[in-house]
Amino acid sequence: MEKEGVELISRISSVIGFTEAVRHLGTLIKSYNAAKDALIKKRPDVLVLIDYPDFNIALAGKAKAAGIPVLYYVSPQVWAWRAGRVKKIAALVDKIAVLFPFEVDYYKNAGLPCEFVGHPVAEIAAGAGNRTRQELKQELGLDPERPVISLLPGSRPAEIQRHMPVIREVAARIHSELPGFQTVVPLARTTECGEDLKHVTVFIDRTREALACSDAAAVASGTATLETALAGTPMVVFYKASFFSFHLARAMVKVRFVSLVNLLSGREVVRELLQEEAAPERIFAELRRILTDRPYRDAMVSGLKKIQEMMQGKRPSVRVAEIAGELAGW
Repeated sequence: MEKEGVELISRISSVIGFTEAVRHLGTLIKSYNAAKDALIKKRPDVLVLIDYPDFNIALAGKAKAAGIPVLYYVSPQVWAWRAGRVKKIAALVDKIAVLFPFEVDYYKNAGLPCEFVGHPVAEIAAGAGNRTRQELKQELGLDPERPVISLLPGSRPAEIQRHMPVIREVAARIHSELPGFQTVVPLARTTECGEDLKHVTVFIDRTREALACSDAAAVASGTATLETALAGTPMVVFYKASFFSFHLARAMVKVRFVSLVNLLSGREVVRELLQEEAAPERIFAELRRILTDRPYRDAMVSGLKKIQEMMQGKRPSVRVAEIAGELAGW
């Protein structure tokens, strides 16, 4: 955003989970006060809120009181927990743009104008173009004749800390038991792995290309699972959180699945391995099954194609910009 000319008044904190949020409470309060003060002093034509529900819903109340139109982009997970927030959001927000089709009914039933715009990852995934796997491998400096497995640990510091030891052991097993494969670890631009990884090629900001040329992937639950699905790459999903965060979430969240692929499908398309189950041997076993069990793999690929069809033709960034302009009266 800064690169595009946005004036930043506060940096986003890398907070995920309940215990992490408590530790960063002071920073969050300072950020909220800075945003509230800017709202009052600058009087924007429209306030665009993106995800971050507790912070942004409070800010929406300030905008409502000041008569500033509010566009909410990326719905809080009201379908998973705290469904009562729908009424509060409907009372404060002028329009909401959602990423997934099943979210629309939650808001329309509350009388809030709602539009399914698609997920911005679909725009990113489209950037891989029509290049073949061999061409992508050459572009990445990989052997074009050898198959590839991608291991994605996530991007937030807490995720990296918990997942990289798992990634290291999975990579060691691939090297030992699947010696013909190349193992890659795609990381976000601002991410540092903090691990001495052997037998692995690390890529920075090349996730799209790495996934598009991969035969299978192990992916930390999050947006990357959707990116992997849009690339058409079969995967196993894993995740580790702090003990307290995980068990509190399990008690509060009322959904059968955690990965976006399974949530969008309404059934188990990909295997989810969480907490103790997210062990290197189990992740590797699932990768091996994906690579060797053809009917299992084909069924998974078929499920991923339905996700691709769901997002086809959507241009969320363009549409959300249009909505912001409409609310601002431009």
